[in-house]
Amino acid sequence: MSEQLTFSLSNRNPDVLTCIANLSNDEVFTPPDFANRMLDHVAAAWAEANGGASIWADRTVRFLDPFTKSGVFLREITQRLVDGLEEQIPDLEKRVDHILTQQVFAIGITELTSLLARRSLYCSKWANGEHSVAQSFDTAEGNVWFERREHTWEGGSEWVLTADDDGNSVKKFTNGKCRYCGASRLAMDRGDSLESHAYAFIHTDNIKALISELFGADMQFDVIIGNPPYQMTGGGGGTNDSPIYQLFVNQAKDLQPRLLSMVIPSRFMAGGRGLGDFRQEFLADRRVRTLVDFENAKDAFPTVGIGGGICYFLWNRDHEGLCECTYHRGGEAIGPVQRELDEFEIFVRDPRAVGIVHKVLAAAEESFEGLVSGDTPFGLATNFKDYQPGLDPGDGAVRLYANVGTKRVNGAVARSAIKKNLHLIDAWKLYLPVAGSGREREKTGIDVVLGPPIIGEPASACTQTYLTCGPFASREEAESVESYLRTRLARFLISLRKPAQHVFRAMYRWLPVQTWDRVWTDSELYERYGITDEERTFIESFIKPMEAGKPSND
Repeated sequence: MSEQLTFSLSNRNPDVLTCIANLSNDEVFTPPDFANRMLDHVAAAWAEANGGASIWADRTVRFLDPFTKSGVFLREITQRLVDGLEEQIPDLEKRVDHILTQQVFAIGITELTSLLARRSLYCSKWANGEHSVAQSFDTAEGNVWFERREHTWEGGSEWVLTADDDGNSVKKFTNGKCRYCGASRLAMDRGDSLESHAYAFIHTDNIKALISELFGADMQFDVIIGNPPYQMTGGGGGTNDSPIYQLFVNQAKDLQPRLLSMVIPSRFMAGGRGLGDFRQEFLADRRVRTLVDFENAKDAFPTVGIGGGICYFLWNRDHEGLCECTYHRGGEAIGPVQRELDEFEIFVRDPRAVGIVHKVLAAAEESFEGLVSGDTPFGLATNFKDYQPGLDPGDGAVRLYANVGTKRVNGAVARSAIKKNLHLIDAWKLYLPVAGSGREREKTGIDVVLGPPIIGEPASACTQTYLTCGPFASREEAESVESYLRTRLARFLISLRKPAQHVFRAMYRWLPVQTWDRVWTDSELYERYGITDEERTFIESFIKPMEAGKPSND
C-alpha cells in the first residue's frame, strides 16, 4: 500500500490529467497547473486571515468541489495536505486515509466524471475497492457523490398521448423549461439512456439541506473550489444556450464557506443572456477579493475556445474591501491592481482603459445608444426568405439588405412585410452588422470591433443581420456618422462593453453623439476628450484601423 501511495500521490510525468480531452466547451477539464494557481490564492488568503498559518497543515479544514469532473482539484488538494500534515500524522497511510475520509469531498456532474474523479482521488473508481488508497470507506462512492437527478419541467403547452407503466393513457408535455436551470424540455427530456445534466447542486430549493443529506447534518465546508458547467446544452451552442454557471456561484455562496473560488466565463462582466442581476450582485459584492481574467481562454485552457475569455475569482466570506484584479491580454499580465468592481454598471476588464472612460463620460453628452435600434429592427429574422434577390424595388416595395451565410445579398421586399420601425424606412440611416469581430482579437490581440457600416438609403430595410442607426436628414449626415464609427476611439469605447463577437445596442452606450457635419478623425476626437499620447498609443495598440473612404451601398 505504501508503494502505491507513493506512486499515486507523487508528481507524474506525463500527468494523465493534462492529456484527457474535454467533454465539451461547457464541461471543461481544468489543467492541473491552472488548478494550482487557484489553490495558491486560497492558501494565501487563508494565511492572511490566520496569522500566516498554512491551510495545508490544518487537519480540520474541509474542502468541497461541487461539480467535479476529472478530480484535479481533489487530487491537488490531497497532495498538498499529504505534505502539510506530515508532522501531525507521520504514518502515510493513516494520513492519506484521514484526508480522504474527513477533509476532501465532491459532487460529480455525471456518472462518468464521478468515476474519473474517484480514480484521480482514490486510485480506484470505487472508494472501498481493493485498489483504493483510502482504508475506511464503507461505500463505493466514498466522498465523491453522484446520483442521477431529473429536471423539473414547467410551462408546457404542447403534449402527446402516451401510456404510463400500467398502460393507462396519459398526456406527456413535450415543451416547457426546467424551473431550476432553464433547460429546454424539447432538448433535454430524452430518456434514461442519456445523461440528464440535471446537476444536483443547482436542482434544489435548499442547498444546505442537500449537503446535509449527502455528507451529514453538521457538515460545513471551509473551502469550495472548482470549475462548474458553463451553460445548459441543447440550445444550439454558443450564446444560444442558457448560461448556468451563475447558479452554481450563488448556491455556493449560500453555503457560506470561508473561501470560495471558481472558474467562470468572463462574458458576464459586460453582457450575457440573463446575467444582468448576477453581474450587478457580483460586482457589488466586496467579498470578492481576487479576480484573475484571461481575455483569451486558450491562455488558461489551451484546447478550448470560449468566446469572451475566462476568469477565476476568490471570494472571502469574512473580509470586505477592494478587489485585487489581474488582466491577461496577449501574453501580458496587467496588474494586480486594487479596484472597485462596481465602478461602472459593467466591468472594464483592462484597468488602463478606466481613465479614458472617465474622460469621455465627464463630458455628459447624449449617448449614441439612442440612435441605435434593438435586435431585428424591421421585424425580419435572419432567415427571412420572402424577398426577390438582386432586384431593385418596384412600386410598393423597398430595398432589403440581408445575409445568406456569410455573403451579403440585396433584394426587394414588399412594404407590407415590415411591421416595426416604419419611420426608418424612408429615412437615411446606417446598417450596423450585428456580427462584429472577436476571434481576431483572441488570436492577435488587436480588433476591428465592428463590421463596416453600410449607408442605408430611403426606401430600404434590413433583416436581423443588422441593427439600424438613424434617422438622419441627409446622406451627408449618414456619411458623417459612418466616418465617426470608423475612428479608433469610437470603436474602442464600444469594445469595452462588448463581451464577445456580437454587437448590440447597449454596447454603444459610452459612445457620445457628435454633430454630423464633418468627416470625423481620431485626432479631432483625441483633442476633444483630452486623450494623452500614452492613452492614444494604448488605444491604437489593439484597435485596428478601419479602411477609410466613401461608404458603399452596392
